[in-house]
Amino acid sequence: MNQSVTRGNFDDWMMPVYAPAAFIPVRGEGSRLWDQQGKEYIDFAGGIAVNALGHAHPAMIKALTEQAGKFWHTGNGYTNEPVLRLAKQLIDATFAEKVFFCNSGAEANEAALKLARKYAHDKFGTHKNGIVAFKNAFHGRTLFTVSAGGQPAYSQDFAPLPPQIQHAVYNDIDSARALINDDTCAVIVEPMQGEGGVVPAAPAFLKELRALCDRHNAVLIFDEVQTGVGRTGELYAYMHYGVTPDVLSTAKALGGGFPIGAMLTTDKFASVMVVGTHGTTYGGNPLASAVAGAVFSLINTHEVLNGVKQRHQWFTERLSAINARYPLFDEVRGMGLLIGCVLKAEYAGKAKQISQLAAEHGLMVLIAGANVVRFAPALIISEEEVKTGFDRFELACARFLSGVTS
Repeated sequence: MNQSVTRGNFDDWMMPVYAPAAFIPVRGEGSRLWDQQGKEYIDFAGGIAVNALGHAHPAMIKALTEQAGKFWHTGNGYTNEPVLRLAKQLIDATFAEKVFFCNSGAEANEAALKLARKYAHDKFGTHKNGIVAFKNAFHGRTLFTVSAGGQPAYSQDFAPLPPQIQHAVYNDIDSARALINDDTCAVIVEPMQGEGGVVPAAPAFLKELRALCDRHNAVLIFDEVQTGVGRTGELYAYMHYGVTPDVLSTAKALGGGFPIGAMLTTDKFASVMVVGTHGTTYGGNPLASAVAGAVFSLINTHEVLNGVKQRHQWFTERLSAINARYPLFDEVRGMGLLIGCVLKAEYAGKAKQISQLAAEHGLMVLIAGANVVRFAPALIISEEEVKTGFDRFELACARFLSGVTS
């Protein structure tokens, strides 16, 4: 018999590293969710850019249940058919020649940073170990990746941190140029900062980072955990820019909700990672790989990728109309279906309040820091779901403004 649970049980039983919403979702379909009381929500959060095909997509259910009826796990002493097929899909669709599978974006970035240091040590010597990252970046929660992320609030309580990591200003090439030198083994950058406020990179910035890495024999790592697998309207965001990294991390939408991550690279860099250099127990297991293969097949189509561009227009047009009526935002920015609304100075720090009001009206949204309301819905969200969601968002904006002006 299933035990009855409530939101209050979270505070009683769970380590308090999250502050989840007041409701508990129990069922989803498409871009709609229902809570324990049967209340409906439109999902503009997408599991933080994870649920690229929405909830309970038939193709994902089919892939998961078919593989579940065969076998689930063997460990890395054996390979399996789903993971090999998924590797070939990624290689055929990108610059990559080799893939390493893991369980999350943090693990993919951890592997990327380890590869960069190993490559530099093997080819140039142990003195070449510097890593250049960027302020306001987010690369994960392991000690290595939280150190690379340029947000002290996430790392300062865990000192001493791994050494030889410096942070330049994002989109400021002079700041980066001042730090990148012959002792730099890697530069890690998000083509669009997600947690840092939904800030796209300037094309010239990424192009010059590529040139600096070539000049100083540094590995250029693109963190596409949030921007990858169709989120921006291209399969990966690097394809917008015409700048090819040496290593790319991908996760989140890759599994559509089933945990999986991957590091993509070329033969040149993969060659230093030999048997025993790195590993993971669950990475590339057949369940995750089968689901990810189905997700990738559906997203890597002209129909879905062009549909993301169309949906971006639906979002920005409606946000512009809402902002004209309820002037809350200084800027609406982003690419594809990763969109951030930057609050005006007089409403600074209130993004969470707006997201909570939206939930009361039956809409799930995200924040990206205290000043940005973020949207990362399913890539195939319907026009009706977009319209209904924004009707609810408009009510939340009206309530917010009435509250701060009354």
